[in-house]
Amino acid sequence: MSNKLNTPKGTRDHLPVDVRKREYIFKAIAKAFQSYGYQPIETPSFELSSTLMGKYGDEGDRLIFRILNSGEKVKKADVQALQNDELAKFANSISEKALRYDLTVPFARFVVQHQNDLCFPFKRYQIQPVWRADRPQHGRYQEFYQCDGDVVGSDSLRNEVELIRIIKQVLSGLNLPGFTIKLNNRKVLSGIAEVCGVEQELIALTVALDKLDKIGKEGVVDELVSKGFSQEVLDKIDPLFGLEGSFETRLEKLKVFLRGSEIGLKGLEELSFVHSKLQDFDANHELLELDVTLARGLNYYTGIIIEVKAHEVEMGSICGGGRYDDLTGLFGLKGLSGVGISFGADRIYDVLNSLNLFPASLSEGPEVLFLNFSESTADQCDVWANVLRSRDHIVEVYPSASKLQKQMKYANDRGAKWVVFYGDEEAAKQQVVLKNMSDGTQTSYSAGSWINEWLG
Repeated sequence: MSNKLNTPKGTRDHLPVDVRKREYIFKAIAKAFQSYGYQPIETPSFELSSTLMGKYGDEGDRLIFRILNSGEKVKKADVQALQNDELAKFANSISEKALRYDLTVPFARFVVQHQNDLCFPFKRYQIQPVWRADRPQHGRYQEFYQCDGDVVGSDSLRNEVELIRIIKQVLSGLNLPGFTIKLNNRKVLSGIAEVCGVEQELIALTVALDKLDKIGKEGVVDELVSKGFSQEVLDKIDPLFGLEGSFETRLEKLKVFLRGSEIGLKGLEELSFVHSKLQDFDANHELLELDVTLARGLNYYTGIIIEVKAHEVEMGSICGGGRYDDLTGLFGLKGLSGVGISFGADRIYDVLNSLNLFPASLSEGPEVLFLNFSESTADQCDVWANVLRSRDHIVEVYPSASKLQKQMKYANDRGAKWVVFYGDEEAAKQQVVLKNMSDGTQTSYSAGSWINEWLG
């Protein structure tokens, strides 16, 4: 038997430099949300299964990590359901809790549960891990962080405009060289289904269309055929696969396609409003693309749908979201409209890492490392180190009086910028010697005033 240690598939450890890079992303996202007045919240890592199940469609439900009951609750297992091959019923009998699949459904539960403590419209952001029993592959993990921002209690499309501005602020602030913000509207998708006469098959249609980037037109058509869609329907939607031109051009073409659908035209009207407001605010509106096949495969979206793709790197979406007017209604609170976005921090990390876009400073070690020559001199170094820390410098004192070669190797391995020599010889001369690790130069200072002299 192999004794090789490893993490579960779809998860990964993060070394110190990795954590610093991730925190760099988290801070950029949090700062952007805070600048628009969003407030931070946190929810538990697991929820009651009843809270999560049935909110993501059949495909989503299959990807939820269930937590087995423990103790006496194990006796509640419905063995008869297992014998009858009623697997869903059996799973419910042995699992009352599940790891959260995303942050949006738990947020809806949070809003309903704490509605009397919140001020509406309520603007929240949340940065926490989520879990999905998905097949691990490039850019797709079973444990990953989401960074969400939502507004509930307002149906104004200005919220969508604001969230798209936040997306631009975050990704531009992270110096991502190129990205596209794709927009669609669930009302447009409903209109397409209506025009094609398949309103009852809306979910099957949107799930298939949403896979266009992954399996291509032929794959989407094959899936629709396997689900029973007629050739007549396929012929009607065929022009949508080749929809080209600017945002405005696509809008005009879709107005013709959807001229017989009131709900479809309403969706185009909403898209036009959002696009025009962003165009007024930011001349760089060419980042926006109207993608009529965008569905995101989630049942709870009811209006605008948002998805962001990075250029230059083969990766899935790095951000997505949309409006979900009916979500809190699933938990008994009707009439509370919501809209939100979610940044995929792990995917953004992979994109920035592959393009070498993280600041070099994130890989650097302590600014100052005091070498340790003896207990007495190390005590004095501790005093100076605390002074430097009080001035916001990152400082280490080597813990033991090891050989100089070992300490210098540590300094190099840690990427220290400066090394301080203060041993018995320097103490006798009342001097401190600083070595610049980048060019090897050394400078002597008076022990009584070296910090001020060095810092200038």
